[in-house]
Amino acid sequence: MSRLDKQLKLRYLGRQDYLTSWRAMSDFTDQRDENSVDEIWVVEHPAVFTQGIAGKAEHIIGQSDIPVVQSDRGGQVTFHAPGQLVVYLLINLRRKTLNVRTLVTIMEESIIDLLADYNVTAAAKADAPGVYVEGKKIASLGLKIRKGCSFHGLALNVDMDLSPFLQINPCGYAGLEMTQCKAQGITLSVAELAPLLIEKMNNKLHYLHIESFHHE
Repeated sequence: MSRLDKQLKLRYLGRQDYLTSWRAMSDFTDQRDENSVDEIWVVEHPAVFTQGIAGKAEHIIGQSDIPVVQSDRGGQVTFHAPGQLVVYLLINLRRKTLNVRTLVTIMEESIIDLLADYNVTAAAKADAPGVYVEGKKIASLGLKIRKGCSFHGLALNVDMDLSPFLQINPCGYAGLEMTQCKAQGITLSVAELAPLLIEKMNNKLHYLHIESFHHE
């Protein structure tokens, strides 16, 4: 058997309710042990605002019928909807000898590398996790660490309705403008971009044995 730090289960979950995914991530993390293989989940969510553990109610500035879910990830409020690529990283950080900052950097750099392949120049900000194109935010990050293991992850705006972001101060920043891949001239879908982003991430995570699962 190969070393556990080189094994990964990659799950393409399709469209899933946010609460369902969150509970599943939390349960997985609670139940995993030293012999549990790391997993990465790729998903899209129906429209939902999610409030991070440090989230402040005043950052929700508009009223709508979009539900607001209190989450246990880091960060402030953000918005998920179809057309956004969500990747959850369920990684034993101790076994991978990673710390949280390094994992955040891996996520940011992987998105930046992916966008660069399409001649889009993006950057991270030291004081505001995420990825930005000309000052507009294209990807949001938020993690939770429990028992030395990560869950939650990243959300890359691909081709979605961005208008609900106007009802919040995204990630706690008033007036922060959002953008997405489509607006930057990238015409690939979530399904097309997902494996490309996973490949970029694995260039830095170095899993050698990846088992993929597609859930319809």
